[in-house]
Amino acid sequence: MSAMTRPTKARSRQEALVQRVSSTVLFARIAPHLLPRLDKAVHRLSGGKVMISQYMLPSVFLTTTGRRSGEPRVAPLACLPEQGGAFLVVGSNFGRTGHPAWTGNLLAEPRALVEHRGRTVPVTAVLLDGEERELAWAALLRMWPPYAAYQARIDRRIRVFRLTPEPDPVPG
Repeated sequence: MSAMTRPTKARSRQEALVQRVSSTVLFARIAPHLLPRLDKAVHRLSGGKVMISQYMLPSVFLTTTGRRSGEPRVAPLACLPEQGGAFLVVGSNFGRTGHPAWTGNLLAEPRALVEHRGRTVPVTAVLLDGEERELAWAALLRMWPPYAAYQARIDRRIRVFRLTPEPDPVPG
């Protein structure tokens, strides 16, 4: 085995372990309370350059408008970047029974902000349905297979959104 293949195999084993752990009910109980706080703290301490979750999956900070409070609400999320600058995001809530609050916020007000790799852009969210959702779901499962375990243990349908950047204003 060459030195070049060792990191790839080690990373592959590490990813497999992380995915197995992430699929457990215990992880679903602990992660929602720990990971977002940890991501926000590391992000703040690094001057907006680092998220812990980015080392497992592509990640963004999504800022929505609270549907009850009207206040900005920030959620660190895994995402699947698409060509053209859009992102797919999943309201899995780690396979817990309720929808995450940010999904309700997007349903009430689809305009939001996405911070990705130090750049913040305004986006419009669309809840995917039908064939469009199925295609997106298949792509998301290829990226993060534990989503299937999350869906299998809950009765609700996990929400999938496409966040599309708003066009730059035309200078006038």
